[in-house]
Amino acid sequence: MSEVQNRPASAVDQALHSELSTEALRVLHKVVEELPDACERLRYVQQMTEQAANKVLNLVEKAQEDAAEVGKKGQGLAEALDRLAASEDMSVDRARAMMRLCAAYARQAGGFAEREQSLHTELMLAQGFQDLSGQVINKVIGMLDRVESPLQQLLASSEPPVAAEQDLAGSIAALEGVQTPDKALKQDDVDDLLASLGF
Repeated sequence: MSEVQNRPASAVDQALHSELSTEALRVLHKVVEELPDACERLRYVQQMTEQAANKVLNLVEKAQEDAAEVGKKGQGLAEALDRLAASEDMSVDRARAMMRLCAAYARQAGGFAEREQSLHTELMLAQGFQDLSGQVINKVIGMLDRVESPLQQLLASSEPPVAAEQDLAGSIAALEGVQTPDKALKQDDVDDLLASLGF
């Protein structure tokens, strides 16, 4: 680009436009090479998400069945205790039998509590995929961020010549500030423009 400042303004515009298009195509070619890997990463995230969702649903379903069973037995025990308390002739044998029922239910309730604790741990572990999937998604987002500007440049290169030159001239004018019509475009201005566009 050392010859840019010696060219006419229209030639500079065309040369700069050509360089931007070439750079955009170069980046796009690189992104195209990365697309299969990005798609594979997203499929991996989809699989992890599906597996975690299925595991959570299965754990919750199992916990609901367990809770329903404990609740049903608890309700039955409460009704039996009410009947025993209302009985006028409670024998020692009946009292002992009821105590055994209470002890059995207490053991079942204790086991249920332990299973619930284990369930909560499994539910938390099932969400562990989010950290890894977040890293994968961030990498794909980074790739898309890299291709955004080159795509814009490539689209700009397909515009009609007059419109493209006007857009480029507007960008240069905004970069240079107030200029006289006869002032030549300098190398530093071109470099600054390229830097502002991410190149």
